Amino acid sequence: MISIIVPVYNEEKSISKTLTDIATEFKDFNEYELIVVNDGSTDNTVKILQELKLKNFSVIDHVENLGYGKALFNGIIAAKYSCIAIIDGDGSYPAESIKELYKYYPQYHMVVGARQGREYNKGMLKRPARILFKHLTEYACGRKIPDVNSGLRIFNKEIVLTFQDSLCTGFSFTTTLTLIFLLNHFYVKYIPIDYFKREGKSKVRHFKDTLRAAQIIIEAFIYYNPLKLFLLIAIFNAISGLFLWILNSYYINSQVINIVSGICVASFVPIFSMGLLAEQLRKIYKNNK
Repeated sequence: MISIIVPVYNEEKSISKTLTDIATEFKDFNEYELIVVNDGSTDNTVKILQELKLKNFSVIDHVENLGYGKALFNGIIAAKYSCIAIIDGDGSYPAESIKELYKYYPQYHMVVGARQGREYNKGMLKRPARILFKHLTEYACGRKIPDVNSGLRIFNKEIVLTFQDSLCTGFSFTTTLTLIFLLNHFYVKYIPIDYFKREGKSKVRHFKDTLRAAQIIIEAFIYYNPLKLFLLIAIFNAISGLFLWILNSYYINSQVINIVSGICVASFVPIFSMGLLAEQLRKIYKNNK
């Protein structure tokens, strides 16, 4: 029993094939549903969805574009099964991979398709931010994470609804899912999958969505383990101070830089102490909640 949710926004070039492929893969399932959330599409997507005749198929229409995360969440709310699968409607994820992930559910609370291949690794702007967020998230969660924000995953509906106040309504929805499941010690499994070039134009706004993802990761640090965040800042300041001192000693010889480097190194103790205080406040809040 599985509910498959596909968020759609102006995907006229790919949506018919994506949905047909999913329906073909699950034709032998007695109980499944395919929910498309049309997030205010303005192209021919609506017409295509109206003409499709698929088994256990339904459409949720948003009058205007509310965002990727909001579309997924409304689909999750409407789903009648506890097992939820999400997949993008742009043709970048292979539909057959859903069944591969499904093999590991419910032994794992969430099963994620870890993207592989040239198409996933390309992009001069996306790749550095992806690597940075990957390492920050791994540092926050204390484990290796092959893919922080994959759009193909299977998870338990009830767990997501428990943490609905922490979910992001934008493209960082999947990043928040990763943080929620890992930081709350749920079982998460990663399965390598192919990743293809999307059909049509990407809706991701790189600068804005990168800032939003950074905000979400920092919020997760503060809520779940503030000491790690303050320790990271303290170490960065100390290393920066030492670097400035060495650079100044051998090349620049400026009294101002000496003072700045000294402040950076000396800031380690107060910043680390603030982290200890924040950690104690977090524990008090958690115990009183």
